[in-house]
Amino acid sequence: MKTSIRSKRFTFGMVLFLVIILLLSVSSAFYLNRLSGKTNAILKENHYSVVYAQDMSENLTNINQGIVNCFLTNKNPDTMVINKQLKLFNKSLELEKNNITEPGEDKLVSGIESDYIEYRDSVLKFIISPNPATNVLPLQKKFDTLYHQLMLLSQMNEKAIEEKTDDAKVYAKKVTLQMTFIGTMCFLIAYGFTFVFSSYFNERFYRLYNGIKELVSSNYSNRVYLEGNDELYEISLVFNEMAEKLNKPQQKMSVNLHADPGKDYNLNDIQELKNLLLRIKSEEAQAIELISRLEKK
Repeated sequence: MKTSIRSKRFTFGMVLFLVIILLLSVSSAFYLNRLSGKTNAILKENHYSVVYAQDMSENLTNINQGIVNCFLTNKNPDTMVINKQLKLFNKSLELEKNNITEPGEDKLVSGIESDYIEYRDSVLKFIISPNPATNVLPLQKKFDTLYHQLMLLSQMNEKAIEEKTDDAKVYAKKVTLQMTFIGTMCFLIAYGFTFVFSSYFNERFYRLYNGIKELVSSNYSNRVYLEGNDELYEISLVFNEMAEKLNKPQQKMSVNLHADPGKDYNLNDIQELKNLLLRIKSEEAQAIELISRLEKK
């Protein structure tokens, strides 16, 4: 049993709607991936550098506090704590060296590394001879220099985060406008085609509906002419064939009745007329049923 409307317009409409859906899906995925890439870059490239700088600053502060406390209390420094902080500082520094993203950041990290090596060597010397004030004052100066460089590293990446965040906001607004434009164009195209598509089929259904109503009202000479190669065209052919079959007996009966009005009809003639009327009523019943089905659709 055939269940599809074999119309080029119908097929083109379905393909058009699928293309619109595909276009919206692809464009949405593309812009969302671009926006997600920008936000991920902020997290991966700059946020981690800020974290590394803060960790190194904390390690450096812990080492300096241990040295100052050792000098003030005249006690031997806790070598385990200092060595642990040095290892943590060195680990964060190595991670930062692999996460260079901003212009000038490589030179700043290189300076931090060289100052750190010098500071580390001075700390190890202080552990061997902790008390002399001549060893503490140079360490404080190196600490201040290194700590200041770490603050510059953190500020550099925080500023980059702000700039990239603003850039992501601008891009998000741009994407919103572009998607709004694409969505509006797709809506207008779909709406226009839907209007044309519905008008095309409404006209064909209306002509077929009026033709069946004429058939029900015993106007068997009426014909329905539809162009195309779909099911509605085939229905119109069936309708015209049915109207032609109904029209022939009607013409024959009309000719017989008007040919000899005074003629006496026998039982066979009367029975033939009854059978003819029954066939006409049967065809009318079928036509009425077809009209009700079309009205329900």
